[in-house]
Amino acid sequence: MPSISTESVDLIVHARWVLGAQDSHALLDEHCVVIKGDRIIDVMPSDEAAKLYNAASEISLAEHVLMPGMVNAHGHAAMSLLRGAADDLPLKSWLEDYIWPLEGHWVAAEFVYHGTQLAIAEMLLSGTTCFADMYFFPDESARAASEIGMRAQMACPIIDFPTAWAQDSEEYISKATALNDQYRHHPLISVAFGPHAPYTVSDAPLLKIATFAEELDIPIHMHIHETAQEVSDALASSGKRPMQRLAELGLISPRLLCVHGTQLNEADIALLSDNGASVVHCPESNLKLASGFCPVAQLQAAGVNVALGTDGAASNNDLDMFAEMRTAALLAKAVAGDASALPALQALRMATINGAKALGLDSQIGSLEAGKCADMIAVRMDSLNSLPLYNPVSQLVYSTASHQVSHVWVGAKLLVDGGTLTSIDVDALRSNVQTWQQRIQKDTLS
Repeated sequence: MPSISTESVDLIVHARWVLGAQDSHALLDEHCVVIKGDRIIDVMPSDEAAKLYNAASEISLAEHVLMPGMVNAHGHAAMSLLRGAADDLPLKSWLEDYIWPLEGHWVAAEFVYHGTQLAIAEMLLSGTTCFADMYFFPDESARAASEIGMRAQMACPIIDFPTAWAQDSEEYISKATALNDQYRHHPLISVAFGPHAPYTVSDAPLLKIATFAEELDIPIHMHIHETAQEVSDALASSGKRPMQRLAELGLISPRLLCVHGTQLNEADIALLSDNGASVVHCPESNLKLASGFCPVAQLQAAGVNVALGTDGAASNNDLDMFAEMRTAALLAKAVAGDASALPALQALRMATINGAKALGLDSQIGSLEAGKCADMIAVRMDSLNSLPLYNPVSQLVYSTASHQVSHVWVGAKLLVDGGTLTSIDVDALRSNVQTWQQRIQKDTLS
């Protein structure tokens, strides 16, 4: 009989369930993901894999769901060093009376590098494989992410006033384009423009950002309609809602990530829908700061891509996307007055493929499909809080805790193995964080 040739591959991961790419067959029983290099080349029944592939390594996860890694579509990673420094305050007071003074005193390259390391460690252990970040010294955040092996998009901050990183909008924009040039071909790091908010960036730099984003083919990441006061102040000063102003300046497009969006009316939603922009929903931060409620069900009904983000740990106070996903699903039902709003599978998509789409990375990540990067996580489903197990998709959203994440791969590199970080020196990280706590607590918060 003629011999049957098999293709050599690097890794096959078998799981009790694989969360597939399409809604119509979202959960695949007894399947595996086949990996060569940093890419998925097949998703198939486990009992058929040996007929086609010869793997250098195989992993069997009999009680797990294998799913795309979470995409945290908005945050401020380095602010993890300010976790708990200012709690139980409304946004304006929290930002102007506490956070901005703390940042003015402490934010520098070393602060951002160590804070981003802390954030990445937390995100990896809770199943996030890609994050979008908006913070000063994004070159330091990019360095931390690339050293660890984490996928990230750096939204370089742009504001009208000076900070430790830049003096004016021209310098912010120049540094953003330089960082984009540096990482243009990097396998893990991408760059976006990050104008802070309509009330902190004037028309001239916004027009320049819209032009450069089109020329460079990169996203625009911006806090928009975060609070009622933001909208009322804009109406009082210009007679225009912020969304209307941004539309007139040409910023609303498929490149735009509208972060928060708690104050959206029908006209705002129509602008987002008609122009293909995405909304990044940050439910826990919005709840904690009493900023308002994003109308997720209305946005989805209008065809707007809605992604999910944690915001920074200074206002959340964690970076746990499983918790964020559950809160988003529950809050959407209460806001819509409809228990069927944002069902579990849609919430999972917000945390994975929708986030990838918002970042312009959906051809690379966000689902487990042949040709995409092997960014994936394994989640134990035999923990007591997940039993009995009638519907794994529902359990992932409504009862799974992030400590059930056992394995995390980014570009096929195993960064969490059996719940342990493989590319971060946890003892050194903890020591650095404790040093920062002592400095900040002694000189600023005492």
